[in-house]
Order: sequence, then structure tokens, then C-alpha cells
Amino acid sequence: MINRRTLLATGASLAATSLPLRAQAPVKATFGYTAVTDYATVFIAREEGYFVKHGIDVTPQMVPLNPSIPPAIQSDSLQLGGPTPSVFLQAVEGGLDHVVLTGGGATSKKMTGLGLVARSGSGIKTAQDCVGKKIGVPGLGAFLHVGFRAWLKSQGVDYTKVNFIEAAFPQHGDLLRGGSLDAVVTADPFMQRILSSGAGYVASYYSTFLPDGLPSLVFVARRDWVQKNMAAAKGFQAGIAEAAKFLVDPKNSVKVREHIGKYIKLPPEVLATAQISPPLPVVTEPVLGWWADQMVEQKLLKTKPNLANLIVK
Repeated sequence: MINRRTLLATGASLAATSLPLRAQAPVKATFGYTAVTDYATVFIAREEGYFVKHGIDVTPQMVPLNPSIPPAIQSDSLQLGGPTPSVFLQAVEGGLDHVVLTGGGATSKKMTGLGLVARSGSGIKTAQDCVGKKIGVPGLGAFLHVGFRAWLKSQGVDYTKVNFIEAAFPQHGDLLRGGSLDAVVTADPFMQRILSSGAGYVASYYSTFLPDGLPSLVFVARRDWVQKNMAAAKGFQAGIAEAAKFLVDPKNSVKVREHIGKYIKLPPEVLATAQISPPLPVVTEPVLGWWADQMVEQKLLKTKPNLANLIVK
């Protein structure tokens, strides 16, 4: 028989061995983002404590250009990041073994928070007027670039006759004012700043032609990092899901904008008028496939990848 002293000793031993598990610190990870509101759920999850609650300590880090995110993840300068779907798919085809954990913002026909903004006096009013012009995009092959080229094609315009120049969002207003660019494909809150300054005007809310519910961003990591840190990866997904619920609750609107403003460094009066995309915490094969199809058509991808292998469910 086991006596009381043995039972007490065994219990104490078990308690001692379980303490490190309960006290284990959250996995630390740096998340790369660009200065747009579609990363709202990341900022919310960080500020509201959802990430730490689920066992991952995420530090957002601003990156000037979206296409820089996958190489930074690959080099482990970032562990997580939010490339646009097109940037992600190009990186995968280029040999990077990255996978999607969640999505950021989603397209909506009600959204007028992005568009083609032309320089005042440029005379650009239609898709045809873009031929021969210098148009800035915040990433060659990224979301705005690919979607805008799809719109040009839908309007009967050969997008190869448009001169696209890569320019980070914060530079758009200055490049228009200085005459270096004829127009920019841009998004809030930078679009609102350009319009309020008089440097440009909206030539087209071209994105309203896109189907609803497409991811504007995908939140990704290296496959081997996810395999090594599966609990933290699932924690990231859970944190984003909680943040998405917070985002769509009207009573949180002021806090949402405060959280966004903290990370994209814009004053409250600018953020007050900026539209915020609906969240897309779960990315599916069909919505990622829409982007893959566009990219194959635009010769940005050679073939459509096995999408099921790219999404962590």
C-alpha cells in the first residue's frame, strides 16, 4: 500500500514539474507591416492583449515596401508578416516555403478607401488616360498593382503601355506635388491626405469592380517556423479572430482608430475619415485562388500553385 507520506511527496513532485509549464513565457515574434489600415486586427490584438492571452508575444514592425516582407521573413528578421496575396504567391513560386495563417482586410464594393489618385492638372479621368503616364504603386506585383492592372484590362486598356513606378505610401503625396508621378494607386489614410492637400484628385475608385471578400493581405510565416511553434501559430490565429470581432463592434470604433494611429503614425483627424476594410480572419482556397488566376493571366506566375498546401487550417 502507498502511505500518506508517499502520496504527499508524489503530489509535491508533480506540482514542481508542472510549474515551468504554467510559467512558460509567450513565444516572441516580430510582425512586418506597411502603413495601411488593413493591418488593423494585428494592432488590435497587440494592444488588447489577445496575442499574449493565446501564448504569442507579437511586436509589429513597419516595413517601407510590401515586397520586402517575404525576404525579411525568410531571413528571420521577421517571423510573421502581412504581404499582399500577389507578393506572397510570387515569393512561393520563387522558392520560399511560406504559409498563410490568417488574412487582414477584405475587399468590399462599399469601400472607397483606395483608388487611382491623379496629380492636379494631369487631366487623367479614364483608364485610357493612363496610357503613357507614370503611375506610382506601393509595390510592383502587390495587391494594388495587380488589381489596378486587372481593372485597366477590364476597361480595354493594355496595361503594358502604362509606366508603373514603385513608391512607398508615405511618398505618394510628395511625388505628385513634385511632378515626378502623374498619378498614384494609393489607399487611406494617405489618399485622404493627398486629397485634403489639393495635390491630387480621385480619378477612379477602381477597386469597387473587385469581388467582395478577397484578401487584401495575408498574414504568413515560414513553414518550418510554424511547425516548430505550432501552439504559437494557432495562438496568432486565435488572437486575430478575437481582434476581428473587436473591430466590427461599433462601440469599439474610437479605440480601433487609436490602435491604428499608434502604428501608422497619423494624427486622429486624418484617421477619423479613413475607411477601414472589413476583417478577413480566415483565408480560403477560392479567395486566394482569385489572385492566383489574375497573376497567371498577367504573367506574374508561371502556374497556379497547390493552394491547399499553402494555408494553415
